[in-house]
Amino acid sequence: MYHLNFLQVFRNTSKNYVANSYKLNFRYLLSRSMSTTTQDDKVRKVGVIGAGQMGTGIALVIANIAQLHVKIYDTNPKQIDKGLELINKLIEKDVSKKRITSEHAESTKSRIGTISKIEELDDTDFVIEAVSENVNLKCKIFEDLDNTLKKDIILATNTSSISITKIAAATKRPEKVIGMHFMNPVPVMKLVEIIPGLATSEETLNITKNLTVKMGKTCTQSLDVPGFIANRILIPYINEAIIALEQGIGTKEDIDTTMKLGTNVPMGPLTLADFIGLDTCLAIMKVLHNEIGDTKYRPAVLLQKYVDAGWLGKKSGRGFYQY
Repeated sequence: MYHLNFLQVFRNTSKNYVANSYKLNFRYLLSRSMSTTTQDDKVRKVGVIGAGQMGTGIALVIANIAQLHVKIYDTNPKQIDKGLELINKLIEKDVSKKRITSEHAESTKSRIGTISKIEELDDTDFVIEAVSENVNLKCKIFEDLDNTLKKDIILATNTSSISITKIAAATKRPEKVIGMHFMNPVPVMKLVEIIPGLATSEETLNITKNLTVKMGKTCTQSLDVPGFIANRILIPYINEAIIALEQGIGTKEDIDTTMKLGTNVPMGPLTLADFIGLDTCLAIMKVLHNEIGDTKYRPAVLLQKYVDAGWLGKKSGRGFYQY
């Protein structure tokens, strides 16, 4: 579930960060409004698969910053309703804070639509899948998209650790499949990791990078390896903090405070794990361990126990901390 108060996570430690992010996005919008359309602008309409935490954030940025039309699809109609409710609340909050005008808000809302069948994505140019980190589920979705949609539509996955090449192999258009790893929360975080698979074409890569820039994001490029750049470094760091807690090296507060102040980051690793979702952290660690085979990537026993108990972090009300 997408938490409506996600910006509160940053409030005490990085008050200026959110404001600066909006300033950067508006500078981009201003420069874009003054420029002419180029032949590189091949994406006019985007589809988003999944109306959860990541999908709604991606859809909002596409409509608000890139100013493109976006269609949201989810197998659960109630989840779509929740996603739209969140998007509207975030937009209205921006209006109340005078970050955007009422006219801009209405224009953004007019570019966001929902659909009940994936066939309705056939008039898009680019589809971004943003479902849970499950390789079988993602491969099934990509197989269905490939069998249903026009062959020139680019298919992107918002995976944070799974092989792009493996997902692309579920389709007959591997040259049109690419990874786009958005950071959470999408409307605030500036980074998107771009990951070409083994067969991804240069054209697909360039179109994806161009779309990312339109969304006001900075993109980095990673090889198609487990965890890519961000999670290859971040999640083992979180896992090691959980092991330190498990072994009694320090309390959760001491571990978080040490890393927060000692490395000058907005939050400690255990707080961050709660925000990401302990189930997501565990899934990524399992991918790293299974794919690489090194024992240093073995998930912490305590992490597995918390997930088994349903203590998934902020989204469930309890993780290493209670919410």
